[in-house]
Amino acid sequence: MATDPRDEIVTHLNAMRAFAMSLTRNSALADDMVQDAVVKAWTKIDTFQPGTNMRAWLFTILRNTYYSHHRKARREVSDSEGEMSAQLAQKPDHDGRLNLRDFQTAFATLSDEQREALILVGASGFSYEEAAETCGVAVGTIKSRVNRARAQLSKLMHLEDDVLELTDSVTAGIVSDNQSAA
Repeated sequence: MATDPRDEIVTHLNAMRAFAMSLTRNSALADDMVQDAVVKAWTKIDTFQPGTNMRAWLFTILRNTYYSHHRKARREVSDSEGEMSAQLAQKPDHDGRLNLRDFQTAFATLSDEQREALILVGASGFSYEEAAETCGVAVGTIKSRVNRARAQLSKLMHLEDDVLELTDSVTAGIVSDNQSAA
């Protein structure tokens, strides 16, 4: 008896929310986008090809939902006062822990495409090929976006290789190029 692919959707909710948060930087909007993406996936489950990567399919739906919302929001007038207050980045403490606020500020300066690529490859564990498929671009494009994003974060946060050795594995995976060969 074949299993219903809808049953697998639930296992990806946490990863979808994390991806939505990285795109929106707003928990309420991220939750709304995940909900919209799940509804779309649920109603279009017949377009999912069994045996393919469910997570990549869901992330593609979520990504498209984000861009649709982003295009709509761009046409609306919003009060952004106070949202993007500029802060100077500080070097990490002597024990190598990065200041979360500094990271968030630096991360917010990345383009949408760079943030998306970095989250997919660095934090969500997608291979470059999976991330390229999810974003609908060439593998080389994803590699460039990830590399440029990492370089910009390192520059903005004044990070050097010896400092990165002391960071936790998740931060190091996002900021440094320790991607295992896919």
